[in-house]
Amino acid sequence: MNEELITDWFDAYANDVYRFLIYYTSSADVEDLVQEVFIKAIHHYDHFRGDSSPKTWLFSIARNVAIDQARKNNRKNWRSLIHLYEDNTDPSPEETKITKETVQELYEAIEKLKQSYRDVIILRAIKELSVKETAKILNWTDTKVRVTYHRALNVLKEQLKEVHNEGE
Repeated sequence: MNEELITDWFDAYANDVYRFLIYYTSSADVEDLVQEVFIKAIHHYDHFRGDSSPKTWLFSIARNVAIDQARKNNRKNWRSLIHLYEDNTDPSPEETKITKETVQELYEAIEKLKQSYRDVIILRAIKELSVKETAKILNWTDTKVRVTYHRALNVLKEQLKEVHNEGE
């Protein structure tokens, strides 16, 4: 039954979908969007052809839900939802401050990228999806993913250099 399978997928992928959606929306209701993704998955299970992994298919749905949410809100300020992942060591207050500043700089640089660059950076670099998975989600060719990713990284590096040069 579809609902049982989707429930299994929810258990396996809900946290990934949640973190993915954080990068796409400024909504404080990311949990609601995750639920919407899985509700759409249940309703549209007959469209799942199995030519991609369930996770890739769910990310495609999540991306569309996020785009719809952004259109509804007509805003792009998702800055407040970035989460810092803590490692097991207790960093000093200075290290924590430097890490937060670095993450914030990176986040702001990603936010300034055009949408196609931002999409590919989030999927490939942050979510660590393969070229093939990214291509499925974005409905691009593998070559377009590789080229766009390379260009996006170059633009991102330049933006970060500018930030560091301004700070000196």
